[in-house]
Amino acid sequence: MRVFLAGATGAVGRSLVPMLVETGHEVTGSTRSESKLAELRAAGAEGVVMDGLDAGSVMAAVRAARPDVVVHQQTALSAGMGDMRRFDEGFAVTNRLRTEGTDHLMAAALAAGATRFVAQSFTGWPNARSGGSVKTEDDPLEPNPPAACRESLRAIQYVERVTTTTPGIDGLALRYGGFYGRGTGLTGDEVPGLLRKRRFPIVGGGTAVWSVIHIDDAARATLAAIEGGAPGVYNIVDDDPAPAAEVITTLAAALGAKPPRRIPVWLARPLIGEFGVTFMTTLRGASNAKARRELGWRPDHPSWRQGFSER
Repeated sequence: MRVFLAGATGAVGRSLVPMLVETGHEVTGSTRSESKLAELRAAGAEGVVMDGLDAGSVMAAVRAARPDVVVHQQTALSAGMGDMRRFDEGFAVTNRLRTEGTDHLMAAALAAGATRFVAQSFTGWPNARSGGSVKTEDDPLEPNPPAACRESLRAIQYVERVTTTTPGIDGLALRYGGFYGRGTGLTGDEVPGLLRKRRFPIVGGGTAVWSVIHIDDAARATLAAIEGGAPGVYNIVDDDPAPAAEVITTLAAALGAKPPRRIPVWLARPLIGEFGVTFMTTLRGASNAKARRELGWRPDHPSWRQGFSER
């Protein structure tokens, strides 16, 4: 198939492009930087510079590629966790890519004759913080999120809705867990640096349930969604949702760092805000049963407990 991958030099794209090429797909990947075109060519893809927030730029790039499938992996994120007190500010451009950018990409996909659309979403903090500790795709999202993340949640809901309800398109929205592996998310530069300095404490009991995914497993799940599976929303996480305290302590040990400090909620709240406290104490994890069943996918790194050591 001809695949247009928007955001091909991002975290998922760097793993996904060689997988697509190896399995025989014809890949056109977009990047915002001309300097990254050589990286795409070296991986076996055709590269194109595209501004995801410019409707004309997106339309021209997608129509020229004539794809069967369009994949939306556009974000503007760093590898760290950012300032939880100003979460929406840090995600402002990504939120636009999930709203305006989704509209531009979907319009271009339809104009180019694509019939399948796979988009990046997220699980974990968007899940409702009531009921069971592990959520499926049928469970509701949080109806009353902390103020710091409300715009980001609206953007996630928007990309999922447009992806899965556009007539003429088989749309799949992939709710990735927190990334780790090859300099992403929990194993990027920021979190390990803070853990080594004992500046990443466990708040309260660290009772939030976190679901994570190795970046290569995320890419393999995306490949499975490109090649098959019914339209809808899928959680892409490993098999081991667990309390934040366990995840953080295990990562510190894998890094050779001292055990993280523990601080009470009252002391943490002024430093990390209500959303930061929520992130450490009341989040719910996610089940990957639907993706395993309907996409025929299973993670090669079934648990972060071993995956952190292999990063």
